[in-house]
Amino acid sequence: MYALTNCIIYTTETILVEHAVIIDNELIKSIIPITELNPDTPCIDLRGQNLSPGFIDLQLNGCGGVMFNGSETQQTLSIMQAANLRSGTTSFLPTFITDSDVRMKLALNVVRGYMDTHKNEVLGLHLEGPFINKEKKGIHRAEFIREPNNDVIDLICANADIVCQITIAPEKTPNSVIQQLSAAGIVVSIGHSNGTYQQATTAIRYGVSSATHLFNAMSSITGREPGIVGAVYDNNLYAGIIVDGFHVDYVNVRLSKKIMGDKLILVTDATAPAGAKASQFDNQFDFVGTTVYYKNGKCVGEDGTLGGSAVTMIESIEQCVKFVGIPLNEAIRMATLYPAKAISVDHKLGSITPNKIADLCIFNENFKVTATVVNGIYSEVN
Repeated sequence: MYALTNCIIYTTETILVEHAVIIDNELIKSIIPITELNPDTPCIDLRGQNLSPGFIDLQLNGCGGVMFNGSETQQTLSIMQAANLRSGTTSFLPTFITDSDVRMKLALNVVRGYMDTHKNEVLGLHLEGPFINKEKKGIHRAEFIREPNNDVIDLICANADIVCQITIAPEKTPNSVIQQLSAAGIVVSIGHSNGTYQQATTAIRYGVSSATHLFNAMSSITGREPGIVGAVYDNNLYAGIIVDGFHVDYVNVRLSKKIMGDKLILVTDATAPAGAKASQFDNQFDFVGTTVYYKNGKCVGEDGTLGGSAVTMIESIEQCVKFVGIPLNEAIRMATLYPAKAISVDHKLGSITPNKIADLCIFNENFKVTATVVNGIYSEVN
């Protein structure tokens, strides 16, 4: 048991100073005034830095120089976890984009193996596709985009304990399939869709509860058709949004926040260059057979199509504060409490609350992550 002291504590409910967070094994034991701290309790002095819950990223293709698609191994997930910790992300959904059935099965097996041996790091798999619309495919390979069939849907549902989220286009996915996936406990998310407002709203009635990278690869609001974005605004859905300055204009982030409140979630949609050290990355990477180039902070294919991002979660929070005008405590909630609620893990993660898992992030006034706590274990960031 030990105490974290001399810090500004962002619990997600309140902001505390002159308090200590007591860690007992893997759990948060209590948050107490510093005057009540037992003098015999070992302390870690955080030197006035910020202490928040560990960040939770629900859409992460790769980082630290690796991509999950094409390298579906537990070693890849370990590299991603290590890179995540340098930017304060303690839990994530490795994201497997549209690919073959063979590779999907491999991804399922690898994620299951990793989750069996690493608690509270990988929280499940995000299947982004393959039941999407070619008109809004983005970087996804057209030849792998397909309609649902019973065998694949049954496979996904049979692995619902590890498939946390699936991105589908409602106009390409029968409502019965959406209902089956949702009934299995999988978060069904709209994305890579050219659907209408009505198609999206109908899908929501059958179990859609989320949207994937809001504004990107989806029909948007026009004067005569609200599109997917309008349906998200009008139906109280959770939605991830990429705040890297490239995917969504900061004004649209601000407007979405005003409309959606606690349903808007920070995701990175990150790829190999995110959090990579110079020795880990050479400015281009393979994304399911497509070469993506990294230049000036932006990831694009040969034709200029965005191929994921290079942003980290702490950078996303910083840009929300500096360029969108979201207060720091609320930007933290967008990366912690709200994603935890979206995938129903808020009973154990997402806030600094007694009896929750001690997954925490320590960062300074310059938005540099200096340490993390994962399952109660404190580690400084190198």
